Amino acid sequence: MIVSYVDPPAPTPLQPGETPPAPSSTDLLSPGGQPTGWVFNPEYQKLVDLWLQVVPLMDQLTKSLDKPYQMARSRDVWDAPVAERYVQDVTEWRNRLGMYRQAVLTAISDQAADTPRWIPGKAGAPHAFTS
Repeated sequence: MIVSYVDPPAPTPLQPGETPPAPSSTDLLSPGGQPTGWVFNPEYQKLVDLWLQVVPLMDQLTKSLDKPYQMARSRDVWDAPVAERYVQDVTEWRNRLGMYRQAVLTAISDQAADTPRWIPGKAGAPHAFTS
């Protein structure tokens, strides 16, 4: 039996026309009551880029097992007791790869959920928000 997994939510890239939060003169992060300007967080963008790199690689790995799996199940290829064991082995590899994919994508998704999309963009921002 093959277990299927649903990918966690992907980090959302900066959308065309997306605007940062409106500057506020009462912002607690702004010294002296100056309005805060916002920039798209480069750390969040790294997570978006990582997601876009990892998903095609995971898809490629999954597809690399599809042909051997189909061949192992086909009686046209072989009709021997070892075939069932081979099908079970490939099924196990596919399941483990699915769990690995789930773990990697969940780690990226969780980190993105904990990372702000927008950060203060002025020089007076606290050190934790500077790049």
